[in-house]
Amino acid sequence: MRAIFEQELGAVGDDLLRMSRQVQTAVQEASAALASADLQAAEQVIIADDAIDQIERELDDRCVNLLARQQPVATDLRIIVSGLRMSASIERMGDLARHVAQVTRLRYPESAIPENSRELFAQLADAANKVAADVVQLLETRDLELAAAIERDDDILDQLHQQTFNETLSPDWTGTTAQTVDVTLLARFYERFGDHAVAVARRISYLVTGDLEGLGDYNS
Repeated sequence: MRAIFEQELGAVGDDLLRMSRQVQTAVQEASAALASADLQAAEQVIIADDAIDQIERELDDRCVNLLARQQPVATDLRIIVSGLRMSASIERMGDLARHVAQVTRLRYPESAIPENSRELFAQLADAANKVAADVVQLLETRDLELAAAIERDDDILDQLHQQTFNETLSPDWTGTTAQTVDVTLLARFYERFGDHAVAVARRISYLVTGDLEGLGDYNS
């Protein structure tokens, strides 16, 4: 029975890793579609999000069944509950990548990003891509230094998010109302993407250390 239980626990980790890899692809492709106003690429991101959602549903069912059938305690319980929380965060990261693609689709054939904001959004995309890659590696390694690096990368996303407010509120801003809304929403999507990555990082830190205080405001 223990061998079967451990196999099921391993499958939870495998599903989280599979989700995170698909999210990494999603944010990369959504960001590229946004930069080039590529409708076909945006559509592919939107369609692919269904697969991420399906993995989350299967993972959650697996975790609930483990809780019901095995009544785990201590470390095993911590792994299962953390798996449920991380699957929700990773799924939400996929949703946010989809939202970026949906804005691209909405504004096609025009670009959702005005010319003077493109460099800033290139930086947002680079930071989000790095966070997504780090989450994949973190789930593979459970490296606490990498978990801390994700929090630092999220700080960069927060700073870039703030810069979009500085741009749109500047007297020099010449964007249309639609562009102002798009820039504001898109920057928020990237900022929240980083927040959910931090939630995953803190959950991994909790699994490794058992320290609940490290979960902070992302204990959800």
